Amino acid sequence: MDTRNDTPAATSTPTATADLPLRPGRWALDPAHARVGFAVRHMGLAKVRGHFGEVDATLIVGATPDETSVEATIATASIDTGNAFRDGNLRSADVLDVERRPTITFRSTGLTASDGAWRLEGDLTVGDVTGPVALDVEFGGVADVFGGARHAGFDARGEVRRKDFGLAFGAADPMVGQVVELTLDLEFVEPS
Repeated sequence: MDTRNDTPAATSTPTATADLPLRPGRWALDPAHARVGFAVRHMGLAKVRGHFGEVDATLIVGATPDETSVEATIATASIDTGNAFRDGNLRSADVLDVERRPTITFRSTGLTASDGAWRLEGDLTVGDVTGPVALDVEFGGVADVFGGARHAGFDARGEVRRKDFGLAFGAADPMVGQVVELTLDLEFVEPS
């Protein structure tokens, strides 16, 4: 998380700890300002991009990074690549199998900083398969939003290998890249 602030109203929270510029407590996700996206290469040519429309997450800010955690749940059936046929195939038993794997979950296991860059590590679970994932996190700042609620913004990037999570594409599998790029743009609301 770097501390760049794109909006003039963005400020650090006065009650923040020296390690984290956020007030300790349970920060809830603002679903209107949350996007979990992905990209995967098709036939080695271009990337197919999409996102999940139903995401819930909680940020627990502690006094130190060691006491800070993130948990998130994604509804697999909410996948959207902008193509109804492809989305139907992705929801099918050939790929995500949303009947058997209705959610993807993330639970952080560690947060570290080095030279102003933040790294969030955790366990990603798709169905009955859990594996590690690391996200590079950029802190966008804290600002008052309409109605006076303070929001904190984050961008995160990472990669997973889909076969590590049991995600095959049936007959089309050789045409779909193994690396799935993850992009998260999230705002959390400060506890009152």
